[in-house]
Amino acid sequence: MAAVEPIRKKSDIKKVEKVLAQRGMRDLLFFDIGINCGLRISDILALNVGDVRNKDYIRLTEQKTGKFRKIPINSKLKPMFKIYTSGKDNSEPLFKTKYKNRLERVAAYRIIKLACKEAGLEGRIGTHTLRKTFGYHHYQLFKDVVMLQKIFNHSAPQITLRYIGIEQEAIDESYLKLIL
Repeated sequence: MAAVEPIRKKSDIKKVEKVLAQRGMRDLLFFDIGINCGLRISDILALNVGDVRNKDYIRLTEQKTGKFRKIPINSKLKPMFKIYTSGKDNSEPLFKTKYKNRLERVAAYRIIKLACKEAGLEGRIGTHTLRKTFGYHHYQLFKDVVMLQKIFNHSAPQITLRYIGIEQEAIDESYLKLIL
């Protein structure tokens, strides 16, 4: 299985959000959680309404690592959570199917893949694209690979740079700048 890529252009993120908004708040919200919090899809889909309603932080134990995480809820997500959780019970899954079951990762994959395709994005897209998109834009804004390494719990900065596609991007740029 080929590694997925981040969505590098903010304009492409907006295109995907537009497509998802037309489909409904659920799909837009899980996309926005992914690109704003950097959580794995398994952790996003495990959230319940009470995990985000009237909260300043998402607190969870990562399913993959078993480590506790505390992620601040930013100003974009807070109003979305308020609207989306209105009238829902705290114990119910945050993301459900039309049959009232918890949304599963295969369905989430299809939602993201189709939305990106409809938005005109090409390349290797999957649910992990959300986490990598967070990492890519975090790095572009702060240029702090050590902080991002800590957020992602990677063992070395080189792993983080390769993970978010910066390493290859820098290599490509060096080739393009060297004209003999």
